Amino acid sequence: MINDIQNNLIKKESIFGPDNYKPLPVVLSRAKGVWAWDVNEKKYLDMMSGYSAVSHGHAHPELLRVFHEQSSKLSLTSRAFYTDTLGPYLETITKISGFEMCLPMNSGAEAVETAIKSSRRWAYRTKKVKPEKAEIIVAEGNFHGRTTTIISFSTDENSRHDFGPHTPGFVTVKYGCSESLEAAINENTAAVLIEPIQGEAGIVVPPENYLPEVRKICSKHNVLMILDEIQSGLGRTGKLFAFQHSNIQPDGLILGKALGGGFMPVSCFLSSEEVLHWMNPGSHGSTFGGNPLAAAIAKRSIELLEEDGLIENSRIMGDYFKESLLNLNSKIIKDIRGKGLWLGVEIDPNYVSGKDLSKMCLDAGILCKETHETTIRYAPPLVISKEELDWGIDKIKEVFTKITN
Repeated sequence: MINDIQNNLIKKESIFGPDNYKPLPVVLSRAKGVWAWDVNEKKYLDMMSGYSAVSHGHAHPELLRVFHEQSSKLSLTSRAFYTDTLGPYLETITKISGFEMCLPMNSGAEAVETAIKSSRRWAYRTKKVKPEKAEIIVAEGNFHGRTTTIISFSTDENSRHDFGPHTPGFVTVKYGCSESLEAAINENTAAVLIEPIQGEAGIVVPPENYLPEVRKICSKHNVLMILDEIQSGLGRTGKLFAFQHSNIQPDGLILGKALGGGFMPVSCFLSSEEVLHWMNPGSHGSTFGGNPLAAAIAKRSIELLEEDGLIENSRIMGDYFKESLLNLNSKIIKDIRGKGLWLGVEIDPNYVSGKDLSKMCLDAGILCKETHETTIRYAPPLVISKEELDWGIDKIKEVFTKITN
């Protein structure tokens, strides 16, 4: 129930900010672990995790320690100088990912832009594509960010409408179909940019043979295979990276969200020395990219995935969560997709809309959100225990039962 305190705070956002989001009617004020509290001290189980940005849980004590310690020493210098945290971070992330180099950025969209620029420069200087002719193949239903270049190859019309002229150089193919991808390759193709699991589209998992086939096709045609794992990476799917479920290695990897440990925006583009050595001084950069505070937090965030057993917990709790939802045998549920602690529950709109179901879950103490109107995304922090998850499952069951009774 919205009271005067919450209502006044919601009104301030509406008055002084554009309505480019449709938040649920709750005003959160603090959080710890998997739990969040609103301004009235009502407690909620966070099953959003900031779209995977809070995989370590809210206010992880070790990351909080690093944040305080590093921010009290040195937080920002710009890349005009060397620092004592960036090198160790780059070494850590390249070793665990199997890539030779890492270009640090801040937001996920910035990292995608970095991948696009790096791929094009590689195409012109290494592959010898004719000037201004480089193409990048993308997939229908993609979501890679909100910049003008990225929305130019979105298939969501609302993302594109009245933001043109749109950036050329992208070719769209059907997601999950390697045949259409190979048919789109020509002498100007620089890269294939796809999500191993499409998040914003509704946690869409492609056929098992899709990524291995894309890998073979890219190798055959000397095309870079770039994977966007901003949401799916860093343990979310029960593996360190989602592509590991397919036993392949891409040519480039885009990471973000959980890399910042829930404290700040941290992202990067990982690739080979062959690709990234072309990014010479003046060609690309960011004032905040690779700053000392971000580097210290990102390094520790990566280490904690193993130290705290978060990847394995994601696999075990994810399997348990999916099985528990299936065992509800609810007439509302049409499909459950996903891996690890990243599930998309497609619902029957004849019973309830995704928006109304999200609000009902909110009333029951569950933070979740719909996408594409009929899919509810459940993605709790990877630190969640069975006891906490059982609490959430019971609440979800109550909501689903209330709708069908």
